[in-house]
Parts: sequence; C-alpha cells; structure tokens
Amino acid sequence: MMNQKTVLSFELFPPKTEEGATKIAATVEELATLQPAFFSVTFGAGGSTQEGTLATVQRIRAAGHEAAPHLSCIGSTTESIRAILRQYRAAGIKQIVALRGDLPSGIGQAGEFKHASDLVAFIRAEHGDHFHLEVAAYPEYHPQARNAQEDLKNFKRKVEAGANSAITQYFYSADAYFHFVEEVGKLGINVPIQPGIMPIASFSNLVRFSDACGAEIPRWIRRKMEGFGDDTASIKAFGLDVVTDLCEKLLKGGAPGLHFYTMNQAGLTSTIWRRLGL
Repeated sequence: MMNQKTVLSFELFPPKTEEGATKIAATVEELATLQPAFFSVTFGAGGSTQEGTLATVQRIRAAGHEAAPHLSCIGSTTESIRAILRQYRAAGIKQIVALRGDLPSGIGQAGEFKHASDLVAFIRAEHGDHFHLEVAAYPEYHPQARNAQEDLKNFKRKVEAGANSAITQYFYSADAYFHFVEEVGKLGINVPIQPGIMPIASFSNLVRFSDACGAEIPRWIRRKMEGFGDDTASIKAFGLDVVTDLCEKLLKGGAPGLHFYTMNQAGLTSTIWRRLGL
C-alpha cells in the first residue's frame, strides 16, 4: 500500500497561548513517531499570525523535524513578502506552502499579489530553486471558481509558475480526487498531488468547516452523523471508519501520500495511521 516515496505530513496552526504552545509540542512529539516528511504551519489572513507561524516552525525544527510555513499573499505587499522570505531563508527553511489565502472581511482588494500563481512566480524570481513550493489543489473545485475548467487552468498556472507539488483541500470522495488528478494530467501536469485528510471529531465542526471552505460532505455521511445526535463516541467511531477507508482507497489508487489536517490534535490521526498498518 505504501512505497518508499509515499509522503506523510501534518498541518498545525500557531498556538495563541503558552498553554497552546505546550500542547502543540506534545502533539508534535506524538506525531513525529509516525515519521512524517514534514509539518506544515498555517498563516493567518492578512499576516495575522506571521510571527506565530515562524515561531512554531522554529520550535518544530529545533525538535529535529522538517517544517513548512504557509505563506498567504492576501493583503500583503511585495516588500512584506520579500522580508518574510528573507527571514525564512535565514532561518534555514527550505519548504513553503504558497497560497492566495482567504480575503478577510473588510478588505475589498487582494493586495499586490492577486493569485497564488503570482506569489509562486515572485518566490522563484527572488530565490530561484531554494524553496520547495507546495500549492493548494481543489478536487471538488474552488468554491469561487466560475467553473471546473477555470479552476483547472488556475492550478496549471501555479504549476507553470514553479510549484513543485500540491496539497488538496480535504474531501470524502476518493473519486473526486482521482478525477481531478486525471483531469490535470490531461493538461500535462504531473506534479505530486497529496490528498488532504480531515479526521472527523465533531459533526458540528465538520459542517462549519465544510460550509466555510466549500468541501462536500456526502449525503450518506451527513445523514448517518445526524442520526447519532449528541453521541460523540459513535460520531468518532464512524468518522474513523470513514476516513480510514478513504485513506486506503487513495493509497491503493496511487496517491503519493497523505496530508492530515490535525487541528493540533494527535489522537485521531495516529489512530488512522495505525489502522492503515503503516
């Protein structure tokens, strides 16, 4: 099921408190036993957690693990991005997740960089091949794209601008992922596209996240979870079965690895990984 090139990685978000920093250190320690290729660390809209991102990345690296900061261009200027990149390079960082980012409420313009492809091209122009650049992919298509064809063209632009690989939005239909990979392949794109995996801990949180980002919750999953009501144990058990089965299908179908959206929790991700027998 898993070959030597399979990439396992985990997403974390910067803690806002000392208690959160202690908790994330324990999460990293537990997840590190699974030998991930890297941890990615998110970046707040408009740079709201820039310092927290760098500090978290530095702590992960100090613990002996590879880390990739997210870099969002929304609300950023050329000079602010240039300064961040210099800071990352000086800190020894060699991998970045380059994103457009979400437009915060109250901001009507994206800033000097309007698309992730613009950010990727700028990084390449400034730093050559120093950074391995990950970009986002949307198997169910970006919610703001006018149509599927437009979204595929946008993804192609990011790759042509210099992206090395991609991480997808989370999804629960393996067919959506394989169809997306097939479609971009027809456009001559062959970079690794790593499926994003969201373990299910809470039905209400899953609905909230999915409504916000445009990820589809298949009707059969939604109805089954609705039937559990407040039975959190049954929701978690069912969620583990659903996500483990999804991961098995993806790896057997040739996905290059798995990228888990951990929400700074190790438990569900570790359990899924053990169930996969990896």
